[in-house]
Amino acid sequence: MTAFIIRIVLALVAAFFNVYLFVSGHWGWGIFFIFITALIILSFFRNENMILALNQMRVGNQDKAKAYINKITHPHLLPKKQHGYILYLKAVLGAQELGFATSEQLLRKAINLGLRQKEDNAVARMHLAGICAQTGRRPEALALLAEAKKHDKNGMLRDQIKMLQQQLQMAPSKNQMRMAQMTGGRKKTPKMR
Repeated sequence: MTAFIIRIVLALVAAFFNVYLFVSGHWGWGIFFIFITALIILSFFRNENMILALNQMRVGNQDKAKAYINKITHPHLLPKKQHGYILYLKAVLGAQELGFATSEQLLRKAINLGLRQKEDNAVARMHLAGICAQTGRRPEALALLAEAKKHDKNGMLRDQIKMLQQQLQMAPSKNQMRMAQMTGGRKKTPKMR
């Protein structure tokens, strides 16, 4: 919250200083300072930590990306799309630590808030399909994979989607898993004294 207040103060000071430069007749410096004021005002709409995290994630450095995402303390104060991206990045980068339930909630919220790029939509749905497959919801996982295939226009995730679909076709259904547990997994052993 303090960073947001500092941005507001900087934007106001930059705007007033820009007006002062034009009024006092320093047109060259006034025009140059318009760009600096525009950068400060643009920082309201684009969070620099999120941009750095997305860049680090695309490069493949997930530790740095996670560090940048964790620096964002109040994502709900950001615009809706940025809030969605932060939830998406937290779910994808911290899937192991968060667990299936929390990761699934974050991904569903991110998809509902909206992700700007089609590839990010495809990755979010593919991760969500993986979570559904591991929790035994095969029809939902197949539907999510079909949606991911629609969003993957460039074909970057084609191999991963195909591999997940093949694994889902070979995996036993939830009822088959239950039957296997009931028949073979419930043998009572005598108590040791």
